[in-house]
Amino acid sequence: MPLRDHFRPPLDNKHSWEGFHAGWPMVIVQHLRKRLPAGYVAEPHLHAGSQVEIDIAAFETDEPSSAYGPSEGNGGVAVAVWAPPRPSVAVETTLPDYDEFEVRVYDAKRGRHLVAAIEIVSPANKDRPEHRNVFVAKCAALLQKGVAVSVVDLVTVRHFNLYAELLRFIGHDDPTLGAEPHHLYAASCRWTKKGKLTILEAWSNVLALGQPLPTLPLWLTADLVVPLDLEASYEQACNDLWIS
Repeated sequence: MPLRDHFRPPLDNKHSWEGFHAGWPMVIVQHLRKRLPAGYVAEPHLHAGSQVEIDIAAFETDEPSSAYGPSEGNGGVAVAVWAPPRPSVAVETTLPDYDEFEVRVYDAKRGRHLVAAIEIVSPANKDRPEHRNVFVAKCAALLQKGVAVSVVDLVTVRHFNLYAELLRFIGHDDPTLGAEPHHLYAASCRWTKKGKLTILEAWSNVLALGQPLPTLPLWLTADLVVPLDLEASYEQACNDLWIS
């Protein structure tokens, strides 16, 4: 079945791309369950950039502020106001939050050791340089830790190739991409040892509207690989969401 354009009419008049991007990772997990050998598990991981994840939080109360902390009469200790020096840099910008639509694969025998990540690109990942940089840096960090990374990009409204930017970030390129890499693509990357050499291996595919999606190699170890059938999971996700 053909690849649809989820970001333009007529499809985006009936179905949101967010709904599809949120649903597809779970379907990929369902398909991987039939492929992964014993001892490996997959699960979806979603994070929308508009949401906030906080480990340590400070809250502002409705009580009037003063130059001191709790009053001494209430048992508190007076704290003088501290004024920081002028900042070294003060520029107008936005926080580089990012969307995550991904599937993570773990080796459960090694305490849920992360072995592979499937990243589904969203428009927000491509809409500005700082967001692209965050996405690329995340993928590079995963590769450096020995995690195999697959990147799937169906975003038709942002003409950037984050796979090409990832390779450039780590100092390489893919000669099959040409001078202007296509903005719809699917690729798998990994770093592996061959003797005394550390080799970067990548498999890339150009995607086209109206054409089926490819099957990517999903590496679990240096010698263990399973097929990531994007077409089968994509069609099931579209069917489950009534996307024709």
